Amino acid sequence: MTGRAVVVGDALIDELRDDTGVREFVGGAALNVAVGLSRLGVPATLIAMVGDDEAGDHIRSYLRDFGVELLATPSSLGSSRAVSTRSAGGEPTYEFNAAAKARRIRFGAAEREAIAAASIVAVSCFPFDDVAQTLEFTEAVRTAGVGLAIDPNPRSGMMSDRAEFVVGFEALAVGASLVKVGEDDSRLLYGDELDALRARLVDVGVGAVLATEGAHGATIEAGPTVVTRPISSLSGRIVDTMGAGDAAFATAVAGLLEGTPADADEWGALLERAMDVAAATCRFEGALLRLPSAVAGVDLDQIGT
Repeated sequence: MTGRAVVVGDALIDELRDDTGVREFVGGAALNVAVGLSRLGVPATLIAMVGDDEAGDHIRSYLRDFGVELLATPSSLGSSRAVSTRSAGGEPTYEFNAAAKARRIRFGAAEREAIAAASIVAVSCFPFDDVAQTLEFTEAVRTAGVGLAIDPNPRSGMMSDRAEFVVGFEALAVGASLVKVGEDDSRLLYGDELDALRARLVDVGVGAVLATEGAHGATIEAGPTVVTRPISSLSGRIVDTMGAGDAAFATAVAGLLEGTPADADEWGALLERAMDVAAATCRFEGALLRLPSAVAGVDLDQIGT
């Protein structure tokens, strides 16, 4: 695998609460993607806002452990935090602190140089409803002429203007190599079905749309090619779905760095790989990308996670 990926978006502390207690993990969708890419063998740089506080120290240390370079924007409000409550099926609900709601990323010389030198730029959970910030990021990407992969990953608790978010997201999506969207994204942003959003993105010129459909699997539409795969069956029960979408997105981005698939068979193989990695990630608590080899032949119900 060749090339370096730059990931732009959020980095935060995930505070998980359920009947067993409270645990904290380093997370954030963009951070999960950057770490996931590194675990898949892709050198990665994360551009995100990180506070000068204890939480920020944890984030920096975590990224160093996984070999991810950080270009951090300072935060006067400290580091972002998401408090998530788990349902019995593992689905999270979120509450965000003031830093997460007011997140701001600087695109200075170092950030622009990293973007220009990248083989692909991936963006996840970016504040597309912040017009000035979106225009600045879009200009940096367009000037660099680099390939782009987008996961809008909207969160109702972080979004201040839904209509403006859609405008910023769609403007950046024009000509993107890959856009990932899910059922929740379609309902929150458009109040419509996922198939309709997939068609809308194809119409604006997205190279490939990865549509994740929960228990129904996922579909990739790339020009005339449409491939669908079910969720992957792996050993052990589903523990936490939080990182599944990020894992699938990272795997798809890594696949594009190896070369754009040429036909339905190659797109299908890429999608199946993404589903396998997502399924493995769901077998562990937290959002760290896991490879299928982590659960192959292992009875997680016996040993725990």
